[in-house]
Amino acid sequence: YDVLIIGSGAAGLSLALELADHAKIVILSKAALESGNTQYAQGGISAVLGEDDSLDSHVEDTLNAGAGLCDPDIVNFTVSQGPERIAWLIEQGMPFTQTTDLKGNINYHLTREGGHSHRRVIHAEDATGRAIVSTLSPKVKAHPNIHLLEYHIAIDLITGTKLGLSTSRCLGAYLLNINTGQIIAIRTRFVVLATGGAGKAYLYTSNPDVATGDGIAMAWRAGCRVANMEFIQFHPTCLYHPDAKSFLISEAVRGEGGKLLLPDGNTFMQRFDPRAELAPRDIVARAIDHEMKRLGCDCLFLDITHKPKHFIVEHFPNIYNRCLALGINMNNQAIPVVPAAHYTCGGVMTDRHGRTDIEGLYATGEVAFTGLHGANRMASNSLLECLVFAHAASLDILAQLNDIPAPPPLPAWDESRVTDSDEEVVVSHNWDELRRFMWDYVGIVRSTKRLQRAKRRVDLLHNEIQEYYSHFRISNDLLELRNLTLVADLIIRSAQLRHESRGLHYTLDYPENSAIA
Repeated sequence: YDVLIIGSGAAGLSLALELADHAKIVILSKAALESGNTQYAQGGISAVLGEDDSLDSHVEDTLNAGAGLCDPDIVNFTVSQGPERIAWLIEQGMPFTQTTDLKGNINYHLTREGGHSHRRVIHAEDATGRAIVSTLSPKVKAHPNIHLLEYHIAIDLITGTKLGLSTSRCLGAYLLNINTGQIIAIRTRFVVLATGGAGKAYLYTSNPDVATGDGIAMAWRAGCRVANMEFIQFHPTCLYHPDAKSFLISEAVRGEGGKLLLPDGNTFMQRFDPRAELAPRDIVARAIDHEMKRLGCDCLFLDITHKPKHFIVEHFPNIYNRCLALGINMNNQAIPVVPAAHYTCGGVMTDRHGRTDIEGLYATGEVAFTGLHGANRMASNSLLECLVFAHAASLDILAQLNDIPAPPPLPAWDESRVTDSDEEVVVSHNWDELRRFMWDYVGIVRSTKRLQRAKRRVDLLHNEIQEYYSHFRISNDLLELRNLTLVADLIIRSAQLRHESRGLHYTLDYPENSAIA
């Protein structure tokens, strides 16, 4: 193959389609092709499409949300590409929601979310991510130059350095077939990490089970730099219900007038920010966390009952039906909500072409740190980032494709000194322990002591897991736990280094912004 793409969300699928007419592609997915984080993205894609909007306004809103840590050049680059990337999606058949104005003209409906000063979020009802996947995945499956490896997980990247060669270039990866246990080596001219984030490091998360930080961990072990790992975005409104399994209540519900309420029915966001419910996510999540701890309650409530039934059903059909199935009628009941780990704003450092520190290795989407998000991601900039940097990476790869020779044969995976485990309980116990102490000590509000406690615990887990990894045959659960533990360590260490509160990193010991960002 020419390109191995590890991950099958918006970044991986769009990149594959942009490359496939000119290169042989293999896409790796830990489960079914459609199982990634993109599938669960509800809100939409931010882009300047309205006549009353401007690129400068989108840039300004993004810089404000990023709390001084965005790269202005990258923000300008990303925002300016937005309309073109939306046009590309529409060409692929993306069913964006449309509306008819008073003159009978049909336009794409734009909604507004927290941090945005204009309506600029184009969407497909309230399930934009699912629409992207269902639009792109059939094209990927049908393309003769794209080979799919579903139910495979990458173990580690293979570099020339690891093999003792004169080149440090990334040459491929070792993969585990989750169903059979077979391990293979894939060699390719280019490798792209499109593995998403690491929400499963936390007890409560909006992310699916596959979001275990695999790409960040593999890149770090291979020698790449990571940045901004302390900035974990907690979505303010996850549905609080024992059977909901971290179902997200889209930010667009607040964008369309939804109000956050205390158990007694009073509003409270106006006490924390003049923008109230439309404040950026970090402010809203901290406000909810503060009120829950102050009152000792399990959840707060999001109320949109003042809107007509037809408005709610038309704008939020999937949320409405999911809530109704759980006995919650949005027409006359407020939705119980809690914050949950949602988005990893840091990641593997890349340039504007998606290139990492290792030649031949790219990263795109949530796994990457591009400089777009800074200390806080603005709503719906994430899918935009996926599309923009996948496109940029595709152009860079295609420009080099004919000049890069095929990599040398790779050594087979060595299992000669390992045995089958008789203590799988170690993996499940360590997984539970990791997610709980990350939630308790490295969550929405942090302190020096909490971070120190977390660091001691993650060091113990790391040593246990390394010993386990060295002696027993690997499994999907062990690989994910190994990766999550490493990413948790990177989050903790990054948080310990930031002696200030900025964006998504809030610590009781340093409540003010530092003069040095």
